[in-house]
Amino acid sequence: MKKIELNFNIELDEDKIPEKITWNSGEKDATEKESKAIAVSIWDEKNNNTLRIDQWTKEMTVFEMKRFYIDTIGGLAQSILSATGDEFMAEEMNKMCEKFVAHVKNEGNNFS
Repeated sequence: MKKIELNFNIELDEDKIPEKITWNSGEKDATEKESKAIAVSIWDEKNNNTLRIDQWTKEMTVFEMKRFYIDTIGGLAQSILSATGDEFMAEEMNKMCEKFVAHVKNEGNNFS
């Protein structure tokens, strides 16, 4: 069986605030990529709940954070549809994303 690793490295400043986040797939020829944020969800079967790891750099703007979470929810909508075929959940999640986009646009941000 083939295994892969996902590697995240977070550089902290003297106040333990993330300054830099890098990651790679752990493959032999994988290049390291830089990001301003990560959000990892892990299903804990034993306790029947989700464990979360959220990190973002101090350079990430509020708009970028909102965009990141809107995109994440949209991706989750596609995942639930692919994994379960539940069109209702996927559509409702996408409707929520549309509301969030409208909200962020009303704040004066450009969603291009």
